[in-house]
Amino acid sequence: MKNNSIKTVVAVGIGAALFFVLGRFVQIPSGVPNTNISVQYAILGLLGAMYGPVAGALIGFIGHTLIDLSWGGSPWWSWVIASTVVGAVCGLVGKRVALEEGVFGKKEMITFAVLNIAAHIVAWLVVAPVLDIAIYAEPANKVFAQGAMAAVVNSLTGVIIGGLLCMAYSKTIAGKGSLDKE
Repeated sequence: MKNNSIKTVVAVGIGAALFFVLGRFVQIPSGVPNTNISVQYAILGLLGAMYGPVAGALIGFIGHTLIDLSWGGSPWWSWVIASTVVGAVCGLVGKRVALEEGVFGKKEMITFAVLNIAAHIVAWLVVAPVLDIAIYAEPANKVFAQGAMAAVVNSLTGVIIGGLLCMAYSKTIAGKGSLDKE
């Protein structure tokens, strides 16, 4: 168990760093103000699936907080919490998908996609806009427009790129019974 804890702590550190770098330096404008196409959610989906909901939540929380701090201001907590929710929900994929066993077929991809999309819908259409209104008194039409765009583009990058990363990772794992005794 101790070895798994160490792996998880290292994964959180590396994952938060990757989330930060991708979120800060690989931004694709979406056309909606203050909302970008964010490829870091692919990494969050993969690492959440590999290390579980706590690691996923911590990666989203730490990574998003670092992105916001790097702009010279304070974290935009509503969106930090939304990224935390995405990481936690993506971490639930690991309970349903056997990545560590080298399995990521059609059924696993569908499970990954459904949970990933659900995570982004909850995070960006409920959590972020409601907290934007409650914490920052932002106008509802603005934050729900931003949330809708974020839900769509982050779901796409999370499912497509994250799914490809999961597939590639699963192929690096020797499947159970794949080695023959000679």
